[in-house]
Amino acid sequence: MSQDPFRATVRAEGARLYRDLPWRRTRDPYEIWLSEVMLQQTQVPRVLARWQEWLERFPTVAALACADTADVLAAWQGMGYNRRALALKAAAETVCTDYDGVFPSDTAALKALPGIGPATAQGIRAFAFDLPGVYLETNVRTVLLHHFFPDVPGVPDRELIPLAASTCPGTGEEAGVPFAVPFDEGDTPRSWYYAMLDYGAYLKKTIPNPSRRSSTYTRQSRFEGSRRQKRAHIVRMLLDARASGAGALTLDEVRAGVDELELSAGRERVGESDVVSILDDLVREGFACETDGTWSIA
Repeated sequence: MSQDPFRATVRAEGARLYRDLPWRRTRDPYEIWLSEVMLQQTQVPRVLARWQEWLERFPTVAALACADTADVLAAWQGMGYNRRALALKAAAETVCTDYDGVFPSDTAALKALPGIGPATAQGIRAFAFDLPGVYLETNVRTVLLHHFFPDVPGVPDRELIPLAASTCPGTGEEAGVPFAVPFDEGDTPRSWYYAMLDYGAYLKKTIPNPSRRSSTYTRQSRFEGSRRQKRAHIVRMLLDARASGAGALTLDEVRAGVDELELSAGRERVGESDVVSILDDLVREGFACETDGTWSIA
């Protein structure tokens, strides 16, 4: 399929399938960045509620930068991967200290911020600044794989990057590939990638998911009974201890809480060494502090 008919198809499908999501009604890079991070492996309906709750609690990048780490972690509970909450706060601090609270639009500067990878950086550039680039998100991969690599397994990103660049409207080039000539004034990077996202989401619901044919595709590991679940449970326990005024928990208290989780699910008790290992990880990664044999949220 040549790229002009492809672009016409994506634009038409994007208009038909457009989702009026709240983060699409803003060009504030902080609000858009937050949506990009929250949408990583989290369903849109859940993000709809949590995105607004977060902004009510931390309405600006400066508010997030100044917030207590424990408050940030508490606000993130239920979203999975607590590291993302710490990265959000660390990036907000960098934006405030290095950029006077104004998000950069340069790709390299964005990627240098904690927790921001190539896709998130380009999401910010496209949706906040309407700048062209290669935004290889799962739904975007889905569209490219469906149209350009039907039935081809294990397609690497190096094959998709030139297609993403050459079909994105804009001036200039990326990876040595010129961007597409816009059809009209409404054909912008922001509108193009919204169309790609909505079309890709539709394809994943109506045909066997093409993104599984990407070489980057990995099935998310089981959460129930995993070390990730135990980590998340311990973080919640430490947050609850802080909120109740207890402040810190002993090893026996932490282990008892994890055992309760496991036994209630019909699993075996957890060994002390496993709990200590998780606590050590949480301290090393900045989630918790250890003082005289007790642990508290950082």
